[in-house]
Amino acid sequence: MDIADWRKQIDELDLRLVELLNQRAKLAQEIGKLKRNTSMPIYEPKREKIIFENVQKANKGPLPDAELKHVYERIIDVMRKIQQVEIQPPAEEPARATEFDAEVND
Repeated sequence: MDIADWRKQIDELDLRLVELLNQRAKLAQEIGKLKRNTSMPIYEPKREKIIFENVQKANKGPLPDAELKHVYERIIDVMRKIQQVEIQPPAEEPARATEFDAEVND
């Protein structure tokens, strides 16, 4: 195989990863709704520890455990932000002034 073949395989895996990450995000949204309704905290260090342990047990390399943990720290951080939106949706932005309003108010 040449480099184009290897890159094609990486591109295909990236598409699968995007699909899986979005599935994970949908689940995180649902958990965020449950947390909102039960006043559970978003940050759950015990749960994160379990996730890290699970992925490291499944890791067969060549990705080192420490690097895998870094990847999952970022994934969990993003999922936590998704849950935060479910618990406390962002405030609506004020209506923007039109160019006409800006000229009149200057």
